[in-house]
Amino acid sequence: MSDTDWWFFDLAIVIAATGTLTFGLLSGVSGSGRIVLAIPLVLFLPGYALVSALFPDEPNDEYRSFDEEKTGLGNPLLVSGGLEAIERTILSIVFSVSLVPAITLLSTATPGGLALEPVLSGLSVVTVLLALIAIGARYRCSPDRRFVPALSSVSPFFTPKRLSPYQRTSAQPYNVAIAIGLVLLVASGGFAIANPPQHDGFTEVSVETRNVTGEIETMYNATYAAGESQQLTLTITNQEHEERRYTTVVLLQRVNYDGDDVAVNESAELTRKTATVADGDSHRQSLDITPTMRGENLQLAVLLYEGEPPAEPTVDDAYRVVRLPIEVA
Repeated sequence: MSDTDWWFFDLAIVIAATGTLTFGLLSGVSGSGRIVLAIPLVLFLPGYALVSALFPDEPNDEYRSFDEEKTGLGNPLLVSGGLEAIERTILSIVFSVSLVPAITLLSTATPGGLALEPVLSGLSVVTVLLALIAIGARYRCSPDRRFVPALSSVSPFFTPKRLSPYQRTSAQPYNVAIAIGLVLLVASGGFAIANPPQHDGFTEVSVETRNVTGEIETMYNATYAAGESQQLTLTITNQEHEERRYTTVVLLQRVNYDGDDVAVNESAELTRKTATVADGDSHRQSLDITPTMRGENLQLAVLLYEGEPPAEPTVDDAYRVVRLPIEVA
């Protein structure tokens, strides 16, 4: 079997590597392993597949001069053909850097939103489709012009056998510049992957609601009986970028309303409960509420603290506050 029988080998590797890297990233690999897996998928593979689809043929080493009678120029001009290795490498990186933000932007329109799964899925699907298109484009080329991957074709450096069209005497300065550029690119890409931009941390607290019908006035149960226990269910969602320990304190308060101002006349603590919530997780918390006051102008003040609350909790020192007007018969 000749080398020309393996003209699709590099694209097969692109497809296999894309699937393997995507599976590894979605499986939850973290730390330096995540960086190693993400760099080729973000900085090279999509662009290489696109370049291969656009330029499926071998580079043509035949040169001709400009028409001196029309232009007066004598510099050599490449007639036609594919790309040299250094051109394929540079364009693969440039196209990858262009494709990834575009796919990320499109992922915001999906139900999954701007998250790891839709971005990686879109990137892998686009890369595989481009690789399949590239295989078809190469197949349509004549065998003598078809690009066949070889060790020299994947090297991004100039060699004595592959001088520039102007026959530079020394390629060392260019190779050093290329090497420095690749190191900086990988370093900056790794840093960006290891330190993605993050929103400021926050915690959400919500009260479990009832089905809304025309027969109820509030979305939560606002009617209590003095001395009788009733459950209040909360959901705590941790988006603080790290695990947090929370304490929930429920106060029953008798209040007076004066326009937008609320004055607390009487306050009693009904219950408290702690919970440890991992980053990105939600925790459902059931609280037993037994009112100790009767009448109207009452409210439940649900106070959420990070860690331990003070000896006398108030709405002013809580991290999150939910106020629920109630009536106790």
